[in-house]
Amino acid sequence: MGDPRRFSNKYERPKKLWDEMRLGVEKKYKAEYCLKNMRELWVSLQELKKYRREARRLLSLDEEERKGDVAKILKKLNKFGVLDKDASLDDVLSLTVKNILERRLQTLVYRKGLAKTMKQSRQLITHGFISVSGRRVSSPSYIVDVEEETTIGYSKSIDLSVREPVVAKEEPAKAAEAPAPAAPTPAS
Repeated sequence: MGDPRRFSNKYERPKKLWDEMRLGVEKKYKAEYCLKNMRELWVSLQELKKYRREARRLLSLDEEERKGDVAKILKKLNKFGVLDKDASLDDVLSLTVKNILERRLQTLVYRKGLAKTMKQSRQLITHGFISVSGRRVSSPSYIVDVEEETTIGYSKSIDLSVREPVVAKEEPAKAAEAPAPAAPTPAS
């Protein structure tokens, strides 16, 4: 049968895990984009590092050697909506993790107004209420293409209105008519 397959991580942990300045920045991103844990941010950072590393490699090559590869990386980033069509290889180096986080399904559901808060958008996605291009997506970290962005919608109907709890209240007139209980008398 063989040994079970081992998956590699999609992220790298920071070298200094308890660096105060890095933690402060990551904490802001985690709160702003309502990320479940720091791992989700690290996955986005790893994706960004991959594109930037490839751009640096391509910049070190000759013009002839990098022609096709530059077009591939720019086309892919354009497809995801991270870069414009007229972007250059230098623009890839100026990308931030915020550009990647803005293309997540969770963020786009909130920005389109399908959910009232980022937390609610995450919950709607994980419970299967959101579909992209007619198919249900249950991963909040799904990176949405520019073409798919217009097809984000509800996969089944849902009522997001806030309802007041129904509490049975006595009418004031009935409360006034009821006799008051007599006070107990001490036995002598």
